[in-house]
Amino acid sequence: MSAVAGLEVELEQAGPIPLAAAFSCAPGEVLALVGPSGSGKSTILRSIAGTYRPRGGSIRVGGACWFSAGEGIFVPPHRRAVGMVFQSYALFPHMSALGNLVIAMGQRPAPEREARARGLLELVHLAGLEDRRPAELSGGQQQRVAVARALAREPKVLLLDEPFSAVDKATRQRLYREIAELRRGLEMPVVLVTHDLEEAAMLADRMTVLHRGRTLQTGTPEEVTTRPVSAGVARLVGLRNLFEGRLAAPRQADGKATLDWAGLVLETAGGLEGAPGRPVTWVVPDGFVVLHRRDRPSRGEHENPIPGIVDTLLVIGQTAHLTLRPDHDPRLPIHFSVPLHVARRNAVARGVAATVSLLSEGIHAVAPTPEAQEAGG
Repeated sequence: MSAVAGLEVELEQAGPIPLAAAFSCAPGEVLALVGPSGSGKSTILRSIAGTYRPRGGSIRVGGACWFSAGEGIFVPPHRRAVGMVFQSYALFPHMSALGNLVIAMGQRPAPEREARARGLLELVHLAGLEDRRPAELSGGQQQRVAVARALAREPKVLLLDEPFSAVDKATRQRLYREIAELRRGLEMPVVLVTHDLEEAAMLADRMTVLHRGRTLQTGTPEEVTTRPVSAGVARLVGLRNLFEGRLAAPRQADGKATLDWAGLVLETAGGLEGAPGRPVTWVVPDGFVVLHRRDRPSRGEHENPIPGIVDTLLVIGQTAHLTLRPDHDPRLPIHFSVPLHVARRNAVARGVAATVSLLSEGIHAVAPTPEAQEAGG
């Protein structure tokens, strides 16, 4: 991405809030910042908005410098074209939906503001509710007013700070669809702060994983959640099938390599380098764990079959979440999930014998970085 085109962020400081974050976001792109509480997500958002001044780094938007510690540049918040949506909405309670938008349009000539405000309310499906005050709107409707108000400022960057956490699940799902539809017409970078990985996967083009203010990995949601760069990232994105092994045979001409996992040899599709016996930290997302069917063989059952005993079965809605204790080492549980009807069809229950396959394409070596233990704590 050209530095002139979108948002470029590099922030550094030792304290009081540690920061070592760097990422970019192109116009029309949604970038999700994810990480646990205290990972620096909101501080980074405040830095972009100008309500927090870091000690080091720079922020550039569309070729303009909003902050540079080295150059002594700090553009105050009111001069930054930022649209921001908070989880608390922050609407003026004494104003109508229309009034909340009009007041945000100081950059437009007064005669144009009402027509533009009505157009934005129509864009977020609130036409006809212009005269209602926030207390007369549902949580989802208030959220849409907040989004429209943020867009009313004609921002160069749109910042969303946990924007859906205050609404119920059904409303949240509806807002996801509406935001996904709305974002097609947005031409500015959009930065979304969320602790919800499912939300990030649904709305974001890319996601940046943060831990204690440090950028650990940036990539598409699929890349980050299936090919984490380190054990720390794997833990932070909820991958529980994280194991230690040793390289049995390095990459062959076909790109495949084999791992020794507690005496069991596994085939991998990835190219593992090094000498046999080298320690390897590896992960397999539960989507690459295939339960063997009792009625007929499934695709992938020939790959890395692991027999064992079902240790736990938790049913949530129409999904069965399972833990298998492998026969070769019950101390290394494998976690995975299947549709509930699949579990019932195969008579899966706690204490019964079952076999799974670990698909070779899903086995991924990661760096056993120091933040692994910190993130897992």
